[in-house]
Amino acid sequence: MMSEQEALKCNSARNRGGVQRVEGKLRASVERGDYYEAHQMYRTLFFRYMSQSKHAEARELMCNGALLFFSHNQQNSAADLSMLVLESLEKSEAEVQDDILEHLVKLFSLMDPKSPERVAFVSRALKWSTGGSGVTGSPKLHQLLALTLWKEQNYSESRYHFLHSSDGEGCALMLVEYSATMGYRSEVDMFVAQAVLQFLCLKNKSSASVVFSTYTQKHPSIETGPPFVQPLLNFLWFLLLAVDGGKLTVFTVLCEQYQPSLKRDPMYNEYLDRIGQLFFGVPPKQSSSYGGLLGNLLNSLMGSGEEEEEGEEPQEDGSPIELD
Repeated sequence: MMSEQEALKCNSARNRGGVQRVEGKLRASVERGDYYEAHQMYRTLFFRYMSQSKHAEARELMCNGALLFFSHNQQNSAADLSMLVLESLEKSEAEVQDDILEHLVKLFSLMDPKSPERVAFVSRALKWSTGGSGVTGSPKLHQLLALTLWKEQNYSESRYHFLHSSDGEGCALMLVEYSATMGYRSEVDMFVAQAVLQFLCLKNKSSASVVFSTYTQKHPSIETGPPFVQPLLNFLWFLLLAVDGGKLTVFTVLCEQYQPSLKRDPMYNEYLDRIGQLFFGVPPKQSSSYGGLLGNLLNSLMGSGEEEEEGEEPQEDGSPIELD
């Protein structure tokens, strides 16, 4: 008599065989150019599988269908099936796994970078990937998105995702390229300063240290240090040491001594106010909470501005001042 495990394997094999036969017919339809009919059939099969709780089969069929439509430059149909992939993940409460994240980023990479569907897809994918454990999405998914956007030379959005990936080294190497490609030589220190301060605002001291050390070692326009020729780099180096010590007097003197460098970007002192609270016990300002520009930037850092992030164009003038 067949065991329960053997029965499950047989059922799985039959289901897989059924999916393959259906996919063969749909592929032939797409190859003939019957895009609309094929798209509607994919949707019909998706809802049929979902009603039968065949979530994995539905997801696989939609993923393969989306890739097929992308290969025929049918962006709208491909994007629609990509959203159904996410729907299957949401409704099945699937666990966040690396292979699933890689499939999602593959679909993301094939979408038109300027399409609103791409914005909606990545926002929804990040929301699903939280798995109930965070507000900004899976660090692994952020890393994969950052690497994809880096390849597209969309440095601004790549930086945003690196900030949530905990991949300080990858972030630093991207920033080196960003600086060399689009920045001015006089701004080489500002590219890394922004990243270090933002990582610290996210209480990620480890990545802040890695991005600083990697960037200063790899950037062709930065002489070996510390100490460095650029005062702002020396400030960051001392700041990271001060964070380890946690002494408010050291932090206060450091910020005072380097005010000329910190005035190069009005946001630096705003970031440092937040860092002072997080690492040195500085009490919050009398105003209720961060508002205005800093509030918007910190909210964006914490993930509430993902949709707006994804819709922005990369900067043309090489300025690293804007957060997103």
